Amino acid sequence: MALKKEKIQKLYYSIKEVAAMFDVKESLLRYWETEFPHLRPKTTRNNVRQYTDKDIEQIRLIYNLVKVRGFKLSAARRMLNANRDGAEKTAEILESLLDMRTQLQELKKQLDVIV
Repeated sequence: MALKKEKIQKLYYSIKEVAAMFDVKESLLRYWETEFPHLRPKTTRNNVRQYTDKDIEQIRLIYNLVKVRGFKLSAARRMLNANRDGAEKTAEILESLLDMRTQLQELKKQLDVIV
């Protein structure tokens, strides 16, 4: 999946760090904030966005619906409002399957070297 997990857990992440995690532009994250009411990162006095793990989870759901599954923004917003638990579960399953595919591809490469 597009989410690049860091080993060090932080309390707050900058918009640049979050954009890098999902391999998207910072402007896209700012736009999603206007389109999805659940996505509201904390801002400092200097209007610097600070994303928490909860915010990143929201972005992961939005990313899954819009970028991976191809939903339009209005459909993704309706899906999150109507069935948030279902969207979360689907995103978790998809992420597990993608991780498994990556592991299998790596295992195949190792087997090809042996044979």
